[in-house]
Amino acid sequence: MLNEQERERYARQILLFGEEGQERLKKAKVFIAGAGGLGCPIALYLAVAGVGEIRLVDRDTVDRTNLNRQVLHWEKDLGMPKVRSAEAKLREANPDIRIKAVATTIDETNARDMVTGADLIVDAMDNFPTRYLLNREALRSGVPLIHGAIRGFDGQVATIVPGRTACLECIFPEAPPAEVFPVVGTTPGIIGLIQANEAIKYITGAGDLLAGRLLIWDGLAATLETFTVEPRPDCPVCGGEMRP
Repeated sequence: MLNEQERERYARQILLFGEEGQERLKKAKVFIAGAGGLGCPIALYLAVAGVGEIRLVDRDTVDRTNLNRQVLHWEKDLGMPKVRSAEAKLREANPDIRIKAVATTIDETNARDMVTGADLIVDAMDNFPTRYLLNREALRSGVPLIHGAIRGFDGQVATIVPGRTACLECIFPEAPPAEVFPVVGTTPGIIGLIQANEAIKYITGAGDLLAGRLLIWDGLAATLETFTVEPRPDCPVCGGEMRP
């Protein structure tokens, strides 16, 4: 149940989806993979929305080159593990939620444990091998995955619902080459907030998800487009399997 302080804090949201929706947020556990350009705005806005538990995982430390876009990390945080820097800001933003910050590499040895018990997986990574691993764990566990990626002024979002939609490897059967890519700080802000919005919609049951759709943001043209994405029968991960 919400207490009086929570009813006051979330009053404007309760006008949208009622106390029941806010209680769903309070009970939710969200695993965010990455505490960088995408992970920072995702974690911040889910924290202030009242998501009860945020699991934040990242292996990196704060570098000066991060500061143009990773809004939870500041000059004073240089050299600090990103998850610790982010955790401190998130606790200040909303002391009533739980933050579980883990400074480690996400790999085959620990991904299953990180996903266990989560209601939602949010992909805030910068490489496709880890994204593919998260996709497989989402399919195995039946937990939805909200994918986001950025480059320069451009970005993309898709919500993967196991058994209902194309999986990530249906949409992107081949990983793009690894690179140190250019990026302006507004791009992860826009894409990260769309991902956070998808998470809030999924948890509360509001609106229509980007399920079976890929959203493309072109920042230079200031356009948003969505494209239908279908499961691939030859997908080596899900085999195009869908359930009614």
